[in-house]
Amino acid sequence: MSPSLQGPGPDPAQGPALDPVPGPVLRLRADGPAEKKLRPARTNATRQKLFDASMELIGERGAAGVTVDEIAAAAGVSKGTVYYNFGSKSDLIAQLLRHGVDILKARLMSVGSAGAVHAGAGDLPAADPLLTMEEMIGQAMDFMADYPSFARLWVSENWRAPSEWRDTFAVLRAELLAVIGGAIESVAAAYPVDRSISRGSLETAIFGACFVVGLDRQTYNPERTRDQSVAAIMAIMRGYVVK
Repeated sequence: MSPSLQGPGPDPAQGPALDPVPGPVLRLRADGPAEKKLRPARTNATRQKLFDASMELIGERGAAGVTVDEIAAAAGVSKGTVYYNFGSKSDLIAQLLRHGVDILKARLMSVGSAGAVHAGAGDLPAADPLLTMEEMIGQAMDFMADYPSFARLWVSENWRAPSEWRDTFAVLRAELLAVIGGAIESVAAAYPVDRSISRGSLETAIFGACFVVGLDRQTYNPERTRDQSVAAIMAIMRGYVVK
């Protein structure tokens, strides 16, 4: 661990710091001095506590206005624990972005996995890929409702130029787009589709709509139902299918 990222040692008065987990470090880039390292936290419970505390604080004041001391206090861990496991505030935010995306990906992929199991279950009919996509978008809306501050952080920082977490966003964005792209491929295999529409642009349209529509619903239009939001985003997908 680089001394510049280690920070102050754990505070004995607040309990021992968590030991780092052995294993490889995920390197987002390996070709420049701005390379960031995402260190695994000791337990998923610790990550979740830090995630919940950070998202609440960041939702109130933005990432720049929140300190490590405040995050540690809100999560009920020592400042030394945060530094020991994450190295710096910047790396902490990068890890929390990863944690949030992992939650969202798990929800999206659980729908796709259920459809795949259903499709191969003997005499049961294959799942309609359009309905699977609709369920995935519904899961995305539920995630935005559960973690609106994460959605705000994503939208506010993802397109900021320059952003401190640009490389982190690039990796995580590609992972989410790959999940959406897989669902689009399933639709294209089952339905006649408009091949003139760029697949990459369609992935991005659905991806962006999930964040913007979900966040808009939470912030400005709480009277809109989940189903109304899902139907609006599905209109993009249904326009891809040739009648």
